[in-house]
Amino acid sequence: MNIDMIRAAQKRLNGHARRTPMLTSPFLDEIAGRRVLIKPECLQHTGSFKFRGGWSAVSALDEATRKRGIIAYSSGNHAQGVAMAAAAHDAPAVIVMPRDAPQLKIDNTRALGAEVVLYDRAGGENREEVGGTIAQERGLTLIRPYDDPQVIAGQGTTGLEIAEQAAELGVASGDVLVCCGGGGLTSGIALALEAEAPEMRVRTAEPEEFDDVARSLASGDIESNTRLSGSLCDAIITPSPGEITFPIMSRLCGPGLVVTEDEALHAMALAFKRLKIIVEPGGAVALAAALFHGDQIDGEAVMAVCTGGNVDADVFADALAKYA
Repeated sequence: MNIDMIRAAQKRLNGHARRTPMLTSPFLDEIAGRRVLIKPECLQHTGSFKFRGGWSAVSALDEATRKRGIIAYSSGNHAQGVAMAAAAHDAPAVIVMPRDAPQLKIDNTRALGAEVVLYDRAGGENREEVGGTIAQERGLTLIRPYDDPQVIAGQGTTGLEIAEQAAELGVASGDVLVCCGGGGLTSGIALALEAEAPEMRVRTAEPEEFDDVARSLASGDIESNTRLSGSLCDAIITPSPGEITFPIMSRLCGPGLVVTEDEALHAMALAFKRLKIIVEPGGAVALAAALFHGDQIDGEAVMAVCTGGNVDADVFADALAKYA
C-alpha cells in the first residue's frame, strides 16, 4: 500500500468521482477558536467518500472477474459506493447489510441495482461469515469496506485533494480530523498527506463507547469494541481497526479523538445552519471534534472531513430540533 496506488486510483476516478470543495465559515471558526476547513464528502456520489473506494476497487478488476459479480458487506455507505460502481461497470453486485442499518441506506442500495442480503448484527451474526459463504457459493469477488488495498487507494484520493485545496487557502500545516471506522479513509488520507503535505497530521474521530481506533493507537495493539450496534454513528461502527489500515495509522496518525453522540448531533445542526450541508451522525464526528475538543488539537487551523450524509429524516430532524 503506497502513494503510487493512490495516484493511480486518482487517474481511474478522474471524471467519475466529484472533487468535493473545501468549505469555511467564520461562525464555525469562532466556536472552534481557530480556522476550520471542512471537506464535505457528504456531497460525493452516493452521499459519502465510499464511492471513491468502491470505484477504485471495481475499476481495478479485470473484465472477466467483474462479469462474475461482486460482493461487499456494509452498514450502508460502502454498500452504495460499490453498488453504483458495479452498475456503471455492468457487474452484478450482492451487498450484505445489517437489518438495523438506516432504512434510507438499504433502500438506496437496492435502488442502485444491487441485491441486498440482510443479517442480524444485533443478534450476533457475522457479516464476514455471511458474505464469505455467499462469495464461495456464487464465485463472487469480495470488496472489503476498508481492509482492501484498492479501496484504501480510492479513499486516499481525498487526501490528495485536501493537500491541494489547503495549499490554495494558505494552510500548510495542522491537524486533519477524519471520522474513523475500520481506517480505510484515515489510512489513505494519511498516506496521501505524508507525500503531499507532510506538515499535516491526521487524527481519528470516533463516538464514545465505539472508540476502538483511539484505544488501539494509545496501546499500540489492535483493540476491539465490546458491541457492534446501538449507536447513531452506525456508519463508522466496526469491530476493530483493519490489519492493513492499523499499521499505517499507527505510524502516521496522532492520538485519536472521541466525541459524544450529542456533540455529533450538534455538529450536524451547525453544518446545516452554517454550511448548508446535510451530514449523518457518523459523518459529523470529525467536525464535532474540531468544534468541541479544541483543547486536544494543535495549530492555528484544523481540517475536518464530513464523511457522509445518508441520514434518516427522523434523526436529522432530531438534531435540528435539539440544536438549530
